[in-house]
Amino acid sequence: MSSTDELAENGTRRAPALPLEDRRAMILDAVIPLLVEQGADITSKQMAEAAGIAEGTVFRAFGDKDSLIRAAAEKFFDPEYVRNGLRGIDPDDPLESKIAQVIDIFRARLRGVMRVMAALGRHEPPPRPEEDRSGEIMAQVFAPDAERLALSPRRITHFIRLIAFSSAIPQINEVDTPFTSEELARIIVHGITKEASA
Repeated sequence: MSSTDELAENGTRRAPALPLEDRRAMILDAVIPLLVEQGADITSKQMAEAAGIAEGTVFRAFGDKDSLIRAAAEKFFDPEYVRNGLRGIDPDDPLESKIAQVIDIFRARLRGVMRVMAALGRHEPPPRPEEDRSGEIMAQVFAPDAERLALSPRRITHFIRLIAFSSAIPQINEVDTPFTSEELARIIVHGITKEASA
């Protein structure tokens, strides 16, 4: 058994040696979904399990739980986190499917921001970057549909963000049957009349 295959005291397999910055990035990527889902109530044990490492490794990398939560929140608030989601959309997907995926990404973003802000005891969201590069990514996503579109990718992004954010708020989308991302995408593409969707 090699040193990287040794078992830790608790019986879990030791994580292979990584440079500190890579180790920290790996831990943050594992902790962010937990932070979004559960807020500050997550334990260091849950964080370690999510990352597949021992609790001691978490503390060696970040010092304490609060420092890790702050670092995870900072990475989550980074606009690149959303941009990577948008980059994952296949431009060859059908237009409605792409719009539904964008709505899902923006909805998840708002819900996550609200939960992370609550975990940090913050009342104001982080400022949006002066340069919003999501329009450039959306231009690539919607390039195959360019001749069909009446708005620029930047305007489409802004409109979808408005729809997605408002529909992510339970008090606004709290009806007998809340709108799904697929329904909203269909309305965005075809409108609300029967003739438009025929």
